[in-house]
Amino acid sequence: MKREELTHWVTAFTYRTLHWGYNRVPLGVRSFIGVLFLIGGMFGFLPVLGFWMIPLGLALIALDLPFTRHKIVDWMHRLKAKLDAANQPTSNQ
Repeated sequence: MKREELTHWVTAFTYRTLHWGYNRVPLGVRSFIGVLFLIGGMFGFLPVLGFWMIPLGLALIALDLPFTRHKIVDWMHRLKAKLDAANQPTSNQ
């Protein structure tokens, strides 16, 4: 997998997970899922679990905290803009 493809995949996965957590998961349950992600990240040496789970777990927990929620929402907007820019067709003129 090329570096650009991997970067796009990670960006898309992060955005989808945060968007799902923000829009579909109730307050408090997000924190519980975030803690599960943190615990899973501790076992990052295992094949399925990974260290990538730690920042995503922290971000899900931050969505429940009023003083950090706006930072995560801003980050989601930046991720979405990056994905939209990457999906725009380029003209070959």
